[in-house]
Amino acid sequence: MVGLKARIAAGEGLLGTFIKTPHPHVVEVLASTGLDCLCIDAEHAPFDRRDVDLCIMVARAGPMPMLVRTPSSAPEAILNALDCGADGIVVPHIRSAAEAQALASCAHYGPGGRGYAGSSRAAGYGSVAMADHLAASAAQTAVIAQIEDVEALDAIAAIAAVEGIDALFIGRIDLTIALGCDSPDDPHVIDAVEWIVAACVAAARPVGMYVSRSADVPSWRAKGVGLFLLESDHAFLRGGAAALRRSTGL
Repeated sequence: MVGLKARIAAGEGLLGTFIKTPHPHVVEVLASTGLDCLCIDAEHAPFDRRDVDLCIMVARAGPMPMLVRTPSSAPEAILNALDCGADGIVVPHIRSAAEAQALASCAHYGPGGRGYAGSSRAAGYGSVAMADHLAASAAQTAVIAQIEDVEALDAIAAIAAVEGIDALFIGRIDLTIALGCDSPDDPHVIDAVEWIVAACVAAARPVGMYVSRSADVPSWRAKGVGLFLLESDHAFLRGGAAALRRSTGL
């Protein structure tokens, strides 16, 4: 089976959603839905390492590719997610090529990079030879830099060119706030998003994004966006309850 990293690199149109509830049952349910991936939102939801570990365990049993949006770019946050067996990470607030290079280093093995533990789930709990695990990690770990700050806009071409970064992901809501706007549909925000997408296309770097309306996906797909992480388990619960209310007329 082709892994998530390879599918991102190939420019496939991929659809995933965010997991906001720190419980493996949510992942177990969504793992059977036919989505391309799930993304644990450890940045904005109350996930500790145990929660991340359990949710990834269930996703791997699915099997369902699992990304983790880490709470920060701290090396230990990246290490925790990858040792638990995540297929990749989405790391917030990458603002420069130097920060992107630091991210790539933390996410990969090598001098000054990710610490090695053969006892982790990612390494097969000691059942995988070091050389094999190193090769598999390099081939399968998707490293995604989230772009959501004004500072990143001037550096976007340099960020997109950093080796070891597999894709950029546009955090459109935080970018809206950073630009001093109150709507992600503000022309200034749209211009910034198009600027990021164009820089990624020029660098042959895959790009993903969040949009609030699924109807917007085809137009952004046509511009070169491949990975879409839309809605969340919370949104599905609220939407389902609202639809039930409407359908009953009660």
